[in-house]
Amino acid sequence: MNDNRNTAPSLGCSRDTAYIDTDRILDSCRDKDCYEDVPVYLLDSACDVLEHGANIRVKDAKVAAASITVDPVPFNRGFYQVNMRLFIHLKCEVCTQMGRSQEIDGICFVDKKVILYGSEGNVNIFKSRPGADDFCSRQNIDVAKTNLPTAVLEVVDPVVLGTKIKNVDCCTMLEFPNEISGIGGDKLLSGRNSRMLTVSLGIFSVVRIERPAQYLVNGTEYTVPEKECISPSTDDPCSMFEHMSFPVGQFYPPSLSELRSSGPSDFGGHGGGNRGCGCGGPGPVTSGK
Repeated sequence: MNDNRNTAPSLGCSRDTAYIDTDRILDSCRDKDCYEDVPVYLLDSACDVLEHGANIRVKDAKVAAASITVDPVPFNRGFYQVNMRLFIHLKCEVCTQMGRSQEIDGICFVDKKVILYGSEGNVNIFKSRPGADDFCSRQNIDVAKTNLPTAVLEVVDPVVLGTKIKNVDCCTMLEFPNEISGIGGDKLLSGRNSRMLTVSLGIFSVVRIERPAQYLVNGTEYTVPEKECISPSTDDPCSMFEHMSFPVGQFYPPSLSELRSSGPSDFGGHGGGNRGCGCGGPGPVTSGK
C-alpha cells in the first residue's frame, strides 16, 4: 500500500494580489459562566417517572440550539448588546422502585448578555442566490440586510455541576420552538407534577461581532496536489487493517505535565485569569420568554 500521509501541495512561483470579501472580527470576548438551579422541563412521558423516582443523575448534556439577537446600545455609538439563549438537551437516569433505572429526556435554557463593539454600517447589502436566474420570477428578489453586525457564539457542551429534585406547589408549562420541542417526539415540554428537576451548569463560551469587509492580500498560485487519492480495498478488509498503525497513545492517558505543556490552562490561576465579557455575567434564569 502506498503511503497515505498528507503531503503539502506543490505551490507555484507566481505571486499576485487578490481581492477577498470576508467577515472582519471587530470585537470578541470569552466567558466562564455558572448557572445554578436551572429548571429542567421534562417530556410529558417523563413526568411520572420523576414523580416516583428516588435518585437521579445527568448522563449527557449537549447544547441543542441557540437564539441570538443584536441590539444597539443607546447613547453608545458603535456598541451592541448581544442577547443569547442556549437550549440544552439533557439525558437523565432515574432510579425507580425495585432498584431499576429509566432514562428520561429534558430541556433547559439559560440566558446570557454581553456588550461588544461592532462599529457602524450605512450600506444596504444585496446578494444574488445560485439558481435564481429567472429574471421574471419573484423568487429572485433579495431583501437587503440590515446595518446590524453579525454576532457569533462558540460554546462547548456544558459541565453538569449538580442535580436537585425540588418539591413545588404549582405546575408550570412552557412551549419551546419546534426545533427543540421535537426532541423525544413530544411537542410540548412541561412540568405538570409536584416535583421539579433543577441542574447547575458550567459553560465556557466565546462571543464575537463581525462585519463584512474587503481586503487586498498577496496570493500565491495554487497548483494540483501531487498526492494521489487511495481508495480502501473492499475485497480484503483485513489487509487494510494490517496497514493501520496501532493507536498506542489511546491506551495511555496523558499526565498532568503533558496536559499543561499542550496548551494554556485556567487551573491554578495561570493565563491572566478570567476577564469575562464585561457586564454580561451570569444573570437570573427566567422561566419563560
